[in-house]
Amino acid sequence: MRTAILGGGLLVVGLIAVLAGILPVGDALALADRVWPILLFVVAITVVTELAAEAGLFGWVAGHTARWGRNRGWLLWLLVLVLAVLSTIFLSLDTTAVLLTPVVVLLARQVGLSPLPFALTAVWMANTASLLLPVSNLTNLLAEREFDDVGPLGFARLMAVPAMIAIVVPAVILFIVYRRQLLVRYEPAKTVAPVDRTLLVASGVIVVLLLPALVSGIPVWMPALAAALVLGAFFLVRRRPAVSFGLVPWQLVLLASGLFLVVEAAHSLGLGALLGAISGTGHDPLSLLRLSGTAALSANAVDNLPAYLALEPVAGDPVRLAAILIGVNAGPLITPWASLATLLWHERLKSLGVEISWARYMLLGLVAAPLTVGLATLGLALSNP
Repeated sequence: MRTAILGGGLLVVGLIAVLAGILPVGDALALADRVWPILLFVVAITVVTELAAEAGLFGWVAGHTARWGRNRGWLLWLLVLVLAVLSTIFLSLDTTAVLLTPVVVLLARQVGLSPLPFALTAVWMANTASLLLPVSNLTNLLAEREFDDVGPLGFARLMAVPAMIAIVVPAVILFIVYRRQLLVRYEPAKTVAPVDRTLLVASGVIVVLLLPALVSGIPVWMPALAAALVLGAFFLVRRRPAVSFGLVPWQLVLLASGLFLVVEAAHSLGLGALLGAISGTGHDPLSLLRLSGTAALSANAVDNLPAYLALEPVAGDPVRLAAILIGVNAGPLITPWASLATLLWHERLKSLGVEISWARYMLLGLVAAPLTVGLATLGLALSNP
């Protein structure tokens, strides 16, 4: 509800800016033309993942993961890490934060392990593992038009080294911090049979077919929408009550729309010039570190979406744009509001009865964020001389 109130308030402020002439109508319409495919993708992929979760797909994966862990806590955690990374890369950070979090928490509880390292792995990977593909993060989708000449594979080639670093560094930190809880043995719980095997198989096939379609080069909203419609049809036939308006992430869409309008209005008032002076120019390692650091600080101050939009005009080329993405994707590990995925993750934890201190979360983030952003940016500079 707080997300909806905040989003509605931002949307009202943005509309007032349009009516007052601060944001020209033409600029607002151009913004709408740019972001509607992104918001449609978010809606469609959320519907797919919610229905797949309802079919038991993620639970089935978690059950098999527990067996593959061979009764070793560290190996089970490593498998969860891989699952979180793949979920983020191919199905977006919000999928990992919202849908995978309850799976890994329940998995940890079933085998008698502490859920905290698994929950933190989910939210950290939701942010830091979202650098490799355009579909991994809303910020990447916003940046995709700047990579028109290279496509999704070119995007991945540019981001490959920093993306790998942004996965490994926070993973190592998490393992060091929680090594005592992970270097133990467990007894795997029995796998629960799916309620409807047809829905389980259908959701699995659709998700498997969707993954290559998302990196094929066609607009990502198209395969995502097709997958949502097909899977929705299966549920209408076999489990109609599961198909409802509640599947649509309207609060996220409302918040994103408000953020887009407000930041665009701020640009009209000179925000871009100010950030350009702060973030500097150049492609040497220090210049890229300055830019990614500015992006990370901006994301933790306000949120990564408006931070990206504010900084995008000062990029100038794909390498500097990649540095901004490193900052706004891998940097939001400190403040709760730095990434919407983190807030959604925390809501899921509360519903599961898992308590985590924001003070501890922020202290860990103060260690992880600078190291991750700094090393990933150096990786970008060295791999793109």
